[in-house]
This record gives sequence, structure tokens and C-alpha cells, in this order.
Amino acid sequence: MFLRKVVFVVLGLVLTVGLSAQELKVAAASDLTPAMPKLSAAFAKQTGVQLKVSLGSSGNFFAEIRNGAPFDVFLSADRSYPETLEQAGKADESTAVYARGKLVVWIPNRVGLEPSPDNLKILTNSNVKKIAIANPEHAPYGRAAVAAMVHFKVYDHVKSKLVLGENVSQTAQFAQSGNADVALISLAQALSDTLKNSGRYALVPVDSYPNLDQGAMVLRSSQNKQNAHRFVEFLQSPAAQKILNEYGFETHGLEARKR
Repeated sequence: MFLRKVVFVVLGLVLTVGLSAQELKVAAASDLTPAMPKLSAAFAKQTGVQLKVSLGSSGNFFAEIRNGAPFDVFLSADRSYPETLEQAGKADESTAVYARGKLVVWIPNRVGLEPSPDNLKILTNSNVKKIAIANPEHAPYGRAAVAAMVHFKVYDHVKSKLVLGENVSQTAQFAQSGNADVALISLAQALSDTLKNSGRYALVPVDSYPNLDQGAMVLRSSQNKQNAHRFVEFLQSPAAQKILNEYGFETHGLEARKR
């Protein structure tokens, strides 16, 4: 009887370890929200590994990881956060740049204005009372939005209209729900099922803000490094790149992954 109990306990431990090895904990920037379900499904189909995805602002994840948060992979909306963690010894290898995000001006249908990217003067329109951007303190898209407004010399005129989202997903929700009249968000969100029929967008010229290079990092503290590296490599595969393209991410001509 005692032997049987021991066998059951050992079997239970083996099953638990096996299940945990088939699940990856991924901290992903909010601009990936629309694409992550398809990316997760494609990766699971190819490898049998399930993703447990947490979505939020890159800066907040950066702080959590620096303080020991138990993620396996960090997907940032820019490369600076993972590269800083890399310099601090938190990465298992160099940051991978697998895609580049794009900033758009998005206006809900109810506002009745046509978005124009030429100089962002639409933000100074008297019908625009509130402009939603992600918090530039910890969100790369927020910093990109501020840079674009400064570039087109409208920031000083509209800064009193700004409302800050915790991340770029919440920023989009502000405009969609009526808490803002315009939002500066990711192209991926503008193309999502949630927003594509409820508003219109225009691309902000890419030379008006810093590149939004999507940086991927495997954490040195990961207990599942083999699958973590498989996932980062998968992001650069034709199947993943096709999904990212569907949501407006640029994937061609980017820096190859360093090994």
C-alpha cells in the first residue's frame, strides 16, 4: 500500500512538471493584444506549448521583471526596455527585434472628423476636447505620440487636452468609450475587430517618432528556457510574420536576431 502511494505521488509530480514545461509565461506589450490569440494558437499547434500571456505596458513589465517577476519571455513595444534588462544581466541572450509597430491617429465615427496624418493639426480642432495617448512615462507608444506632436509643433497647443491611458489598449478604450475624441494608438489596434468598424485612422509619418521596434527577450531566470527560445524564434518564422503583417506590423528589413 505504501509503495502504491509513493508511485502515485511520483507520477503526480512527473505530470505536474510535464504540464508546467508545456506552458510559457509571456509578458507582452499591449500593442500585441489583437495578434496574440493567433500567435498563441499557431505556436501551440506547431509545438504543443501553451502561452500564458499577461498584457500591459512595457515599462511596467520592465519594472516587474527587474524586481524578479517569474516570466519566461518579455515582449516589449520597443527594444530599449529588454536591452536595459540585458545589460543588467536579466536576459538569457541578446534581444531579438522581430517586428516594428506603427503609430496612427484614430477617430471614432461619432466624432465626425476625418483623420489626417500630414501635420497632426487635426488635434487642434475645436471639436477635439480630449486626446488619448498612452502614458509616456512607461509606454513606448506614449513617447512616440509625444514625439510626433512635438515634431509637428502641436504639442504645446494640445497638451492640456491629453488624457493618459495606462497602456495603449486602455488608450484606445478611452476614445472608443467616449472619454476622448481622438487617440494616438498602434496600427494593430486600429485594425482589430474591436476598432476597425467603429472608427477611422491615418498613419502618422514614421520619421516623426522613434522606431517602435518590438523587442523579445528570454529571461535568464526562466525555468523553461528551451521552449522560451523556441517561441522567440517562432516569432521570426514565416507563419508568425504573416500574422504580424495582418495587424500592420512591419517585419521586413529588420535586424536579424543575435545569437
